[in-house]
Amino acid sequence: MLDRVFAYSYLLLIFFIFQKFLIRDSNYGDGYDKSEDYNAVMYGVMVLFLLPGLLYHLLCETFLNGQSFGKKIVGIKVVKIDGTQPNFGSYLIRSMLRLIDMAIFSPAVGIITIAATDKSQRLGDIAAGTTVIKLNSKISLGDTILYHQKPDYKIIYEQVAMLTDREANLIKEVLEFSAKQEQFQHLEKLAIKIREKLGIEEVKEGPEVFLNTLLNDYSHYKFEN
Repeated sequence: MLDRVFAYSYLLLIFFIFQKFLIRDSNYGDGYDKSEDYNAVMYGVMVLFLLPGLLYHLLCETFLNGQSFGKKIVGIKVVKIDGTQPNFGSYLIRSMLRLIDMAIFSPAVGIITIAATDKSQRLGDIAAGTTVIKLNSKISLGDTILYHQKPDYKIIYEQVAMLTDREANLIKEVLEFSAKQEQFQHLEKLAIKIREKLGIEEVKEGPEVFLNTLLNDYSHYKFEN
């Protein structure tokens, strides 16, 4: 509802400005043809200015990391089912199917599918492979990618120096999501990609233990530096 207020307010404001100040009143005087040509250009410009409001959700989620202004206020965010960041295609699919999910004449469609699906998805989410999650309002050290390690902790994989904070955070998010949803197949795929990136050839432990070890190594490495 907040997003509708923001989007509709923007659309009404743009429409009011053009109609009040930029669109000329039609008359059949000597300047009628010029006024009509001018108005045709202004209507075209007005449509361009209206586009951000019409594409509100797509633009916001694409440029605000999966959030709209309403989502930021209530503390929710769009993510992929595997816990990773959606791409533009995912946001586009969600926006296209929003016409069915959240149309003024049938808002019940979105409400029913959200209530009926295990991961609280509407049709757009199901098609895009996304869902909406609640963000933590209180952040502790345990909520970040870093963990305090024992002073005598020994780093097992020295290659963690090649990891970025973003990649380490992705590992943490996928581990937490997989444990919560019991979808551990994502861990094996992520472990293979991380091993290829870091050049780690031999791993004796399973994907979950390996990824947790990487996080512990990365935390110790970051605290040391």
